[in-house]
Amino acid sequence: MRLILIIHRYLAVAVGLLMTLWCLSGFVMMYQSFPELSNEQRLNGLEPLELSACCNLGRFAPHDDTPLGGFRIEMLLGEPVLRTGGRDAAIVKLATGQPLTPLTEAEILTVADQFGSGNSVDGSPRSLGIVDIDQWTLQSARHNAPAWHIAFDDPTATEIYINGTTGEVFQFTNRRQRVLSWFGAIPHWTYPTILRQNGPLWTQVVIWSSILGTFLAATGLYVGISRLRRDRRSNKLGSPYAGWWYWHHITGLVFGVLVLTWVFSGLMTMNPWGALSESGGGDYRAQITGSARWGELKQLLRAIGGDANGNRVLADDARQITPAVFNNELFLLAHNADGSQLRLNSNAQAAPLALSAIERAVDGLGTPMQSSGLLHQEDNYYYGHKRDVTLPVYRAVLDDDEQTRLYINPESGAVRTLGSTGRWSRWIRTGLHDLDFPVLRLRPIWDIVVVFLLLGVTLVCVTGTWMAMRRIRRDYLSLRG
Repeated sequence: MRLILIIHRYLAVAVGLLMTLWCLSGFVMMYQSFPELSNEQRLNGLEPLELSACCNLGRFAPHDDTPLGGFRIEMLLGEPVLRTGGRDAAIVKLATGQPLTPLTEAEILTVADQFGSGNSVDGSPRSLGIVDIDQWTLQSARHNAPAWHIAFDDPTATEIYINGTTGEVFQFTNRRQRVLSWFGAIPHWTYPTILRQNGPLWTQVVIWSSILGTFLAATGLYVGISRLRRDRRSNKLGSPYAGWWYWHHITGLVFGVLVLTWVFSGLMTMNPWGALSESGGGDYRAQITGSARWGELKQLLRAIGGDANGNRVLADDARQITPAVFNNELFLLAHNADGSQLRLNSNAQAAPLALSAIERAVDGLGTPMQSSGLLHQEDNYYYGHKRDVTLPVYRAVLDDDEQTRLYINPESGAVRTLGSTGRWSRWIRTGLHDLDFPVLRLRPIWDIVVVFLLLGVTLVCVTGTWMAMRRIRRDYLSLRG
């Protein structure tokens, strides 16, 4: 017992302060995470699609039988462009068939001005130059190089970052997000620039500090329970301590399990050594969606500018086109500024995904099913808490070794798979760490419960760290004397 107590005491100095920061920053993280560019902001920042002069692939056009990967069609500087991904990623101007050349500073400012207008940014952009990496582009600057840093003179001090090669906005921040991040995401994720820019080192630091925090919480629970004493007069269990020690002992007994589950689930969000890596479901997804060829895209590009009578196919606020391959047939998704989508077939005509087509694709898997059908309300694995989900959704629970769940979006045909590891991950990582459970998910019930519990956990960490530092100082002075 004495050895465990000594380890717990000295470990509290090394890790307790960090755990206290995790708790305090957690209050901010409830309402403000790390800044990021939302899909809605990205779509609003694009020009409306104008494809009347579309489409010319020029020398870029692959053979018709070449497998088709991911792509996007959107406007850039008044012209439609095709952006392809993968190993042979390219950007082609669809009006001329010419490849996109790196943008000048003046063109970057034009892109920024369009983005600001679409997102109601009340100010003019100015260039702050090209950045290598900074606090807000830790994971994105290198593969978006050259990264132009643009600031607006608006009341919210908006700043964006633009890829100088592709012309894409890839990060958005404002003053409020940046200030709150220094009190929230940056200490909570151990995210200082000097550490986070070295990805492997940052990963190991967070994993091992979380392991030490888990051990600290576990030993604290053991010591706290073992030090309970029964009062001779009242015959009730209680704490033998007084002052700070008493409050740390009592709060540790009340909130100690939550301290343990929170730090452990935080560890698991890092997926240490691939412990919660999902596998297997991708095969089902590939079978349902299938693949498409470049010949199909060429046919669609010829039809996308307008129908046989020259009428416009897309909505006036359509901003982007992406592929939606389903059952080995290419469809297109036209994304509108308001978030709605239009699914188009090979003739560029509206083609909503029929329930019968989904059922045929799922039946084609050749795997027995426990249940299937349209889901009109959220379940434990398909729900919206801090994000939107499409309802109804087609859900199929397969009768395989992992009882794989398939969720197929009837609007887009997008397929999401979830195996046994994914379900465990949902409860261990999202459930335990965010207290994301069906009843607690309702607001403001979630806010009230989380604030109360987080206050208790913070008190455990603060009192434990303070007492450990005082005790070690006393031990140091005693040894020195």
